[in-house]
Amino acid sequence: MLSGMGLRIVVIGGGTGLSTLLHGLKPHVGTEIAAGDGITAVVTVTDNGGSSGRLRQEFNMLPPGDIRNCMAALAEDEQLLTRLFQFRFTGDGTLGGHSFGNLFLTALTEAMGGDFLAAVKASSEVLAIKGRIFPSTMDHVEMVAELADGRTVHGEMQIADSGSAITRVHLSCPDCEPLEETLEAIASADLIALGPGSLFSSVIPNLLVPGIPEAIAASKAPVLYICNCMTQPGETTGFTIEDHLRALAEHSPLVAPEVVLVNALPISMAARARYLEEGAAQVMLGFGRPDALPEAGEREITLPGAMGRRARLLSLNVIDESAVVRHDAVKLAGAVLDIARRARARTAVF
Repeated sequence: MLSGMGLRIVVIGGGTGLSTLLHGLKPHVGTEIAAGDGITAVVTVTDNGGSSGRLRQEFNMLPPGDIRNCMAALAEDEQLLTRLFQFRFTGDGTLGGHSFGNLFLTALTEAMGGDFLAAVKASSEVLAIKGRIFPSTMDHVEMVAELADGRTVHGEMQIADSGSAITRVHLSCPDCEPLEETLEAIASADLIALGPGSLFSSVIPNLLVPGIPEAIAASKAPVLYICNCMTQPGETTGFTIEDHLRALAEHSPLVAPEVVLVNALPISMAARARYLEEGAAQVMLGFGRPDALPEAGEREITLPGAMGRRARLLSLNVIDESAVVRHDAVKLAGAVLDIARRARARTAVF
């Protein structure tokens, strides 16, 4: 337990990676992490596929899926309420494919006169979540990608299905605005964590909202980038850790991570073969060693595209291979908390 005030951690991203980290951090709220505002999740709102995409189109609202997953991860009661919120209807009817939580957020938004943020806050109270969840912007935005084959594609789902590598992404509304609560949380944070999550569709879109990268750059909190364990077919095929950092620098040059957390444990041969069939592989180091996993431990690296700025590369066993290869919530949260403690105490060189 820390003496004095608990830690304040801002996590930025989307998808299952972000909810995994939140799930691991939740047990520490009220002890090492401050209660109430100790965890602030800033969540991307560019999803246009699946249940979220259907609700977005029909009700002209922000996509609820990623926010719903974060709510479930931070909910105090992980039994009935959370299971109900995550329940997904089956079948080919109108409800088929929708989750109850998405429909609940949609109904609450309509009941509150179209105020999605008010619906998120009210739902958070119903679930008694241990933290705060904010969309990165309340403006309706879509991803726009410039592809290696010269095409420009609109929409996250369409980009994923494009069959071409991504060279650059931007938002359909370049003048979108962040929430004031997000900027305040960034300013008072002990640590700002980017990811884990899909690089181009979960992490980078948040950094394209004007005001967010400027707030991160002005904050005294160190920036942690949590790199994915596996490449993502069609999005980061063949990417090394260095490539992930280069993409971050190209899209948001103001945001330079001071710590980069990566996995150092090789996956099993069976998992490797299974992922290879899907066009995915473990994310290798790069920095002149494109075929090597980073060795466990710490080392200094020079960030690509960041005017020679240095960062600390922290390589640990942080994966779970029980079903699919993903971050282990407990291991990941433990590493993040250790970095936050050291950031608060400034015992580490950032």
